[in-house]
Amino acid sequence: MLLFLAALLAAPTAVVITPVASMHASASEDAGVVSQAIYGANVGVLEKQAGWAKIRTPDDYTGWVTQSSLLARDEPYAAEGVQVESLFANLYREPDVTVHKPLLTLPYEARLEVASTRGERWIQVRLADGAMAWVQSGDVVSTGRKPSSIPEVIAFSKRFLGLPYLWGGTSTFGYDCSGFMQMLCRRRGIAIPRDAGPQARWQGMTAVDRSKLKPGDLLYFGASEDKITHTGMYIGKGEFIHASTHERPVVQIGRLADPHWAKLLVAARRPR
Repeated sequence: MLLFLAALLAAPTAVVITPVASMHASASEDAGVVSQAIYGANVGVLEKQAGWAKIRTPDDYTGWVTQSSLLARDEPYAAEGVQVESLFANLYREPDVTVHKPLLTLPYEARLEVASTRGERWIQVRLADGAMAWVQSGDVVSTGRKPSSIPEVIAFSKRFLGLPYLWGGTSTFGYDCSGFMQMLCRRRGIAIPRDAGPQARWQGMTAVDRSKLKPGDLLYFGASEDKITHTGMYIGKGEFIHASTHERPVVQIGRLADPHWAKLLVAARRPR
């Protein structure tokens, strides 16, 4: 986080203004997707070329997004505001769901700036481009929420069951395995690296023998510890939750006794 803040101060800043912005390995739609940035994320702009911008996200990840998905800002957007707590939240032009279609549908963790409230049900928000919209208060929480306990995170993780797997995905429109684990750790107040291999090697992790697994431990799968390709969270009783394409491409619960996963488990880590 300190590295990101230093980089952010040294680079022009912008905010993501699309529900999800795919980050590519180079400035082309044909380039592979490496990650995503979601609405309201404040990012550093490292380079621009032909309608593309190379950005650095708050988790210190870099990639190319279309410039149309960003808005330049001198000050961070929604530094103190609310974030989407539901799997998805619809934003409306008025405090009524029956008049017009939503202006935007935003994923979990999207950040918004509060302008005013109307009763207990509605919050008026100022969008990143200055436009106003309304969101139901039940869809958002204050960004100052305290970290969740491991049992709370495990219960929370099951809300995501059945959501689609998406390579490079970091939102409820689709997660990949490491993006899902990163989000669950964020819920615990722990900022882990974006990708599975770096997560397993991160100094904030303690190695755990598979015979001593506890709920909340992170599991890493692959050909070896040097070739990790997948991750999930142990939830107890031999089960783990993960975003996977195995058998069906969704967030799902797997079993360590399944031969497919038993032969691929190469490491277990406990966030400190």
